[in-house]
Amino acid sequence: MSNENDDTIAEGPEAEARIRRISRRAFLQAAGVVLAGGIGLYEFNKRAPVSDNIKSPLRAMLNFNDAVASGLFFSPSHRAREFPRSFAVEPKNNYKGDTPTVDLAAWRLSVPGVGGNASSIDLGAIKKMPIVDQTTELKCIEGWSVIVNWTGARFVDFAKAYPPPPDAKYVSFLSEPTDFPDERYYVGIDLESALHPQTLLAYEMNGKPLAAAHGAPLRLVIPTKYGIKNIKLITGIAYSATRPADYWFEQGYDYFAGL
Repeated sequence: MSNENDDTIAEGPEAEARIRRISRRAFLQAAGVVLAGGIGLYEFNKRAPVSDNIKSPLRAMLNFNDAVASGLFFSPSHRAREFPRSFAVEPKNNYKGDTPTVDLAAWRLSVPGVGGNASSIDLGAIKKMPIVDQTTELKCIEGWSVIVNWTGARFVDFAKAYPPPPDAKYVSFLSEPTDFPDERYYVGIDLESALHPQTLLAYEMNGKPLAAAHGAPLRLVIPTKYGIKNIKLITGIAYSATRPADYWFEQGYDYFAGL
């Protein structure tokens, strides 16, 4: 007497047709569940309150990503990949057609509150710091990337000359073009990332002084973060114990923006 289990699958054309019908029905049921879930999430997000200019569920997700990126993936000893100098090319001008003009002779970098006094620094003071040359990848959050050679001073050396207060946890960078007063730009960087050995205050690109299109006379190069943090035409640097404002965070992006 046969002792086969009840779920033994029969063979033949009828069995194959039955399996196809079951598979189609299972697929349609699964698709319906996914669609219903997607609609439910959409409606939930649409009714959710706004947090930091975007819906709170999305902001919670971005904050989670920040925590993971900063806590698990960032390390002061981890270096972004560096390339041969011959790989370097010129990046696009991302000023979107509004490239500011700069009076290099009049430019000064404001560093408020260092040693209890505000400081106004010219480019010569930056150039007196140890010179660093590196070729790294600039990655834009828009999806493009380019390899660029940069020359400048490490921010860690800048911080030695203009040290942060003991309670500092962040650095804010400000760009205020004189001929575009409405184009004020600002980013906030956690101090640990700013002190990374590859974070530069760059004044040359591909062996030449920075052009206005690329942030003359001084820009931030931080290859451990996306390009939205690589602020051009820096006019002010300030240390902060609390998280400072960040332009793209206010537009709905994550704050850490790490790679």
